[in-house]
Amino acid sequence: MAKPPSRTPSSRSTRPGGERRPSGERRSPGERGPGGERRASGERGAANERGASNERSIERGRPIPPPRQRRPTPAWAKPAPAPANPMPRGEGEERIAKLLARAGIASRREVERMIAEGRVKRGEEVIATPATLLRSLKGITVDGRAVSAPEPTRLFAFHKPSGLLTAERDPAGRPTIYTALRNALPAGTPRLMPVGRLDLNTEGLLLLTNDGELKRALELPSSGVTRTYRARTFGDITQDRLEELMEGIEIDGVRYGSIDANMERRTGRNQWVELTLTEGKNREVRRVLEHLGLQVSRLLRVAYGPFHLGDLPRGQAVAIRQIEVERLRKSLRSGKGANTPAAIPADQTPQAKDN
Repeated sequence: MAKPPSRTPSSRSTRPGGERRPSGERRSPGERGPGGERRASGERGAANERGASNERSIERGRPIPPPRQRRPTPAWAKPAPAPANPMPRGEGEERIAKLLARAGIASRREVERMIAEGRVKRGEEVIATPATLLRSLKGITVDGRAVSAPEPTRLFAFHKPSGLLTAERDPAGRPTIYTALRNALPAGTPRLMPVGRLDLNTEGLLLLTNDGELKRALELPSSGVTRTYRARTFGDITQDRLEELMEGIEIDGVRYGSIDANMERRTGRNQWVELTLTEGKNREVRRVLEHLGLQVSRLLRVAYGPFHLGDLPRGQAVAIRQIEVERLRKSLRSGKGANTPAAIPADQTPQAKDN
């Protein structure tokens, strides 16, 4: 009868000097392997498991399986690499995206997009990241044009007439708000950006600022800044149905948040409805009212945050007092009081210039 092959003692069952290890004794954590190398704890556990499996294979006369290959870690599971050259913030330094937004170039998100497109340079060097730290905008260009130092934050209230686009230009040649603003704003007014938008046929209060950071803060739903509209509608509606909008509503797969809607007055099937909301999605008010079976014949925004349209004439703009601007910025930072009413100084409304 053939003699079974003798079993070679494994490193698991022998001590470093070759002496057989008594039953139940394990290699100490600091002990070195057969080749003299020190194994990590996870490595030792895996090696012990492989050793035991190999011993069983030898006992049964089976070939020893090759070591299992570890699957590579998918890219999405790997931690993000640390920046090669982290930029410590020095005294007086700020991110370029924040500086450009404050200078009125665009909102911070738009500035980040411009930087990603390679449109922002310092001298001949293309700015690679919106996290670049600078003390000033000296030498910075956007689309080849030099950027001037940020001006003090300005905020204007504009009574937008119906029939104007809230855009700088229109490929179809339709008039925009800037057509009217040329005559409505005083000389020397810096470049202004609209806070949010009003549709072509929507009129009423539109805030304008030269500070992209303030613009973004006023637009974000998370800021809780309210927008109030008055809509002249035709159709059958009850106050009970309007109050259901407080729970929000979903229309064609789009979820609209809470809307505080109240019927102001009614004549037959015609009524004025006031709506207050914090989101301001595209055509939100019109879509919600039309979903309720109402036809909207006129839509007017009467308030944005603390500012109310009041008696501001159609097509005219007025500067908000600086004390009100600072109060608004402070309330946005603290998250409190951003909707506390503030007066628009109608007595300071500039007269339209003659063409």
